[in-house]
This record gives sequence, C-alpha cells and structure tokens, in this order.
Amino acid sequence: MTDTVLDRFLRYVVIDTQSDPRSTAQPTTEKQKDLSRLLVEELKAIGVGDAHLDEHGYVYGTIPANTEKTVPVICFCSHVDTAPDFSGTGVKPQLIRGYPGGDIVLPADPSRIIRVSEHPELLNQIGNDLVTTDGTTLLGADDKAGIAEIMTAAAELIANPEIKHGTIKILFTPDEEVGRGVNKVDLKKLGAHFAYTMDGETAGHIEDETFSADGVEIEITGVAIHPGFAKDRMENAIRIAGAIIDRLPRDMAPETTEGREGFIHPTDLTGSMEKAHISLIIRDFTEEGLHAKEVLLEGIVKEVMAGYPGSTYRFEVKEQYRNMKLVLDRHPEIVENAVEAIRRAGMEPVRGSIRGGTDGSRLSFMGLPCPNIFAGGHAFHSPLEWVSRQDMEKAVRTIVELAQVWEERA
Repeated sequence: MTDTVLDRFLRYVVIDTQSDPRSTAQPTTEKQKDLSRLLVEELKAIGVGDAHLDEHGYVYGTIPANTEKTVPVICFCSHVDTAPDFSGTGVKPQLIRGYPGGDIVLPADPSRIIRVSEHPELLNQIGNDLVTTDGTTLLGADDKAGIAEIMTAAAELIANPEIKHGTIKILFTPDEEVGRGVNKVDLKKLGAHFAYTMDGETAGHIEDETFSADGVEIEITGVAIHPGFAKDRMENAIRIAGAIIDRLPRDMAPETTEGREGFIHPTDLTGSMEKAHISLIIRDFTEEGLHAKEVLLEGIVKEVMAGYPGSTYRFEVKEQYRNMKLVLDRHPEIVENAVEAIRRAGMEPVRGSIRGGTDGSRLSFMGLPCPNIFAGGHAFHSPLEWVSRQDMEKAVRTIVELAQVWEERA
C-alpha cells in the first residue's frame, strides 16, 4: 500500500503486453495476462478480495461502499495492452528528475529526440519528474499510466475509510489497441451504472466525444498472365491497388487534418499480380461525415476499376465504434461530476474530443456510459512517449475526488 503511482508504473511498463491485430485469439497475445495476473495479486494485497482474471483476459475487482447512501456504482477502466505500432519488448524506462527544460535526447538512439517544438506540453513540466524510454521501444504509458493510477487510488480509498464513497468497480481490459478491448467483457458481472476510462493525455482534460469509426476492406482480383505475353491482356492487381491509393484525397489524410476533421487512411496493402488487398480506416465525428467518406472512397475504386474491364473488386465496410457523445449527452451528470473532481484536484478542467477512440466508445453503446479522463501520457504509439510523475499523481487525486463527489451528491 506504500507503493507510489510512479513505483507501480515503473513496475508495469517493463512487462511486454503488446497486442496483435493478426491474431484471432482472445486475448490476442497470452503475454498480456502476465501483467493481468500481477494486477490481481496486487489488488488482493490491498484488500480487493474478489479480484480475479477471467478466461478472456479481463481483470475484475470491487471496492465495497463505505457509506449508507445509495450511490451509483462507478467503474474505473484501463487497458493492459500496448500498441503494435512499435516494439514493446525490453522496455528500459529512464527517469528524469527535476526536468530542466529543453529537448530530451533518448540515450540508446540519439537520433530520437523529444523536441519541445513538437511537444509543447513539456513547457508545463519544468521541474517535474518525467519518464521516457531509452528510444528503442514504446514506453507503454498508454495505458499503464491509467492502470497505475487506478491501482494507487484503489489502495488510497481502501486504506482511508474516512473517504466516503459508493461501490467502485475496477476493470482492466486486453486488446484495446487492436479494437477488441470490450469484445467479451461481462457487463452484468461488472454491475456498474457507468464508467470512466483513464486513458487520456494532458492533465485536467476530460473527453466526452470520440471519432466514429469504420474499417474498409478492398479486395481486387486482376488478370494474371505470363509477362512475356501480357500485352493488352494483363491487369495487374498491384497496379490497380496503387492507383486507388494514389487517388485518395491528400487533404483527407491523418497527416493533413486536425481538430474535428475526419480522414481516410490506408493501413495495410498486400498483393500479387492476381489479387491485392487494401485495408483502410475511416474516421469522422458525425455519421454523415463517415458515410460521405465511404461513398467517396468507393467512387474512387469504381473510377479506377473502369480502366480495368477484366478485373473485379469487393468493397466491405465494417463498423468499429461510434462517437460516445451521442450517449453521454443523455447523462450530463457523468461528465459534470468528473469536471468537478478535476477542479477539486487542483486543475482547470478542459473538455475536449478524442481524435481516436477508447474502450469507452464501445462501452457507451453497450449500455455503460463512459467518458475518458486524462492519464498524463504523451506521444502515444511511438518511442518518443513520455509521462510526468506529477500528472499521474493528479490523475490519482482526480479518481479519489470523483468517488467522493458521487457520494456527496447521491
């Protein structure tokens, strides 16, 4: 119980928990359970008697109410997996005590530099203690910072019964980074009325809006023939796929959009002369914008295919998640109480939108309204990832204050 949030975080990030989008298992990698099993042990050690890991990789636990009031049941949720975008094996965290300012050169790869010009939030961290990697791996602050914060807050609530709160549920999920974080979660067993993911970035921020998201799979079947006899007969599926990608609007890409602008983003391309496959993700904050981009994309495919009369294509749209604001706007007190908790924790609350999604996106539409609270990490999914000890401590304080706000207002 004497572990600080920093102690916990440094212990968790060295455990490789990278998920795998190519796997069909649940969870997608067994190594995610290495951290989950440790979390169960630690939860039991601080007094969460029902903590357990189920066969699908979910950790559940309960902090019983210590008030006579009838208080809605809150869940705090974070994910154990790290992103497949960059290596999560052999993480070597470095602690920079009393950050003096300026760019941070990562020691094992000096070509990787966390530049103030690219990470202006560093200007607010002078004198704070920062954690980065050596430059060869992800850090895993997304979302082991959230896990460390929930664990530390749980220990504080249990150790201090004078802090009044209702029943609090804890949920740690696998596979959030590959879009399967809540595929097999048991909401009936969880028994919460609503939840908060601790999976945001800058201290003081709460997000009640996400992208709406779809995936698109395009399969092209060309006309394959020996290249020596291909004149006016071959229709190379690789070239067709390349032509489609080349026609994607350049002002509708992740690298050219910001704020509330959506995008069309190719994520994978494989192929041979005969068959090629393109995977894309479509993002927008409205259903109308999402549909318009899908119509635009299929229009591009049709235009390209018109030049290859012997070839065919398959165009499949798969729903991924929807903007959680549609649900949260029907329950304004969930966000309002979190805003109050952030204020009581000594910060000016900032409400915003996520250019992405969290487990909360799908949980909200599964009947568990779930906004996203800051966890303090920055530069997610890259070796430049960093987090501040002080910001993680602010997140712990926010969780504790939030539990009290709900009890007071019950």
